[in-house]
Amino acid sequence: MDHTEHPPAAPHPGEFWDGFYSERENVWSGKPNAALVREMELVAPGTALELGCGEGADSIWLAQRGWTVTAVDVSSVALGRAAQHAAQAGVGNSITFARHDLAEWEPAGEYDLVAALFLHSPVDFPRERVLARAARTVAPGGTLLVVGHASFPPWSQHAHDDAAPLPSAEEVAQGLGLPSHEWSVETREAEGRTARGPEGQTVVLTDTVLRARRAR
Repeated sequence: MDHTEHPPAAPHPGEFWDGFYSERENVWSGKPNAALVREMELVAPGTALELGCGEGADSIWLAQRGWTVTAVDVSSVALGRAAQHAAQAGVGNSITFARHDLAEWEPAGEYDLVAALFLHSPVDFPRERVLARAARTVAPGGTLLVVGHASFPPWSQHAHDDAAPLPSAEEVAQGLGLPSHEWSVETREAEGRTARGPEGQTVVLTDTVLRARRAR
């Protein structure tokens, strides 16, 4: 008989994120991401795909400005809240909420905007591959917007993991391998913002922002 001790199996992403969202009634602020607002406020609406929509604030903001949104997340708990918030905001008919594991799901069709906002996970997650796959669904003339942490907040579980350093916007662009004859990078920067932690602490966090437009 094999008495070798084996490490516990990693939780399924859906189970992990359902547990994460179940810990509190509302995890996020309900406000759209500041980088999304700044980068897309003046862009004419079309079709949008949001990867990892969470409780729906960003998809709702887009829908309120005339976008038709497909919002994807692995957590059924988050999607239920997002759908409820969208209905309360009067844009439920403009957003299709869909549960998919982004590590396995292949988006279909083309979108005028593909947005991945803080698409990080303490569960093993092929982020670069997911972003590259999503970039292929950006329609001619459309926009890819990737916003992420430059470093994790001190209260995050990620901050205590022995993970590789997070990529800069430049490194994200290089990892995606966007050919220059087909893409123009319009924003590639790091920016600071003030955030409040779960115990009321205030810190300045740095985010990376990559916005690229596909040629028509």
